[in-house]
Amino acid sequence: MFTSVLMIEKPLTPADVEFVTTLHGDDRVSFVVLMQPRGKQDVLLRAIDDVALGEFDDAVREGAEPGGAQGGAPAEVGLSQTLQALRAAGAQAVGQVVEDHPLDLLRSVVDETGADEVIVLTAPHFVEEFFHRDWASRARHKVGVPVLKLFSHAADDQPQGTPGG
Repeated sequence: MFTSVLMIEKPLTPADVEFVTTLHGDDRVSFVVLMQPRGKQDVLLRAIDDVALGEFDDAVREGAEPGGAQGGAPAEVGLSQTLQALRAAGAQAVGQVVEDHPLDLLRSVVDETGADEVIVLTAPHFVEEFFHRDWASRARHKVGVPVLKLFSHAADDQPQGTPGG
């Protein structure tokens, strides 16, 4: 069985679930999902990303996800929905919400599970990507397995990987 650690920041769309569960053809896949919703500390970066994408209405909206104690409940619900969707697609799936130090947790989960790869599935974050401070870029320096970076999209869009991983 192929084991992937899946880092996400919001629940997977049906298109995302189909994409990640079919990446390895007919091989059986198991996922360890680490969900860390973006909190208030990222409001400025999200606004810049929204402007870069031409989503001006999103850029002027006040911080989308609640942080701290308020952020826990929606994250737990989103994680539960994601795990159910992955299982419904025929994959094994377990997971947890990440509160602090996601990359340290990622490294320990990869080591403990013997994961074959890490998949980072997020919305584009242009500022972080430009400075190589996004999860995928930083994870490549922390784990000893391949790191695949994919962009999550709305249900009617298909996720896309970045060239070169």
